[in-house]
Amino acid sequence: MIQYDAPTTQEDALQIQTSLANTVIMTDQFNEIDTIAGVDVAYDEDNDQVVGAVVLLDAKTLQVIESCSVVETISFPYIPGLFSFREIPPLINAIKKLSMLPDLIVCDGQGIAHPKRFGMASHLGVLLDIPTIGCGKTKLIGEYETPGACKGSMSDLMHDETIIGKVLRTQKDIKPVFVSVGHKISIETAVQWIEKLTPKYRLPETTRQADQLVNRSLKALKA
Repeated sequence: MIQYDAPTTQEDALQIQTSLANTVIMTDQFNEIDTIAGVDVAYDEDNDQVVGAVVLLDAKTLQVIESCSVVETISFPYIPGLFSFREIPPLINAIKKLSMLPDLIVCDGQGIAHPKRFGMASHLGVLLDIPTIGCGKTKLIGEYETPGACKGSMSDLMHDETIIGKVLRTQKDIKPVFVSVGHKISIETAVQWIEKLTPKYRLPETTRQADQLVNRSLKALKA
């Protein structure tokens, strides 16, 4: 695991982002995937706090094995393009509480489909040295043709004449999701995993479970 060094200024964060972006691996660098984690964060802005949550699933059954959450003070301001610096600290600390590290992490956000090719999924993957996938509900950057209406239909997400991800229809006639490489995985394999993780719903089961946990944690925090 690479040590997380919290930036003190926007310029510092940009330098870290640029440096780490050059280390992203976009090929499959793993053996068996037995466990998959979903991560999510939620904010209590009134009290300057953030909740980070991780849910670990069995890769074959998609059943929850373990879940952890943490509550921390927000450590970095909201700056477009540098959002991961707000989310990485609580997520890493939540993941550290697991009894085992996941073989793959799916993030509700972007990987290389980011202006600096270094969204939250890539940031988390590089720091933890774990394969990660970005699976966002919405597009951050890029252009694409609308994929077909059938489940499994997809199209290329393009930016600067480069394929930065796939626009994937996970359920028939439902809005697609935006899949991109985070770290140590190819886009082809990333899409295959997102398809496996969406047997019934639009969003991956990892994302659904992590979202439910973080919302429960935030509700308890405010109670």
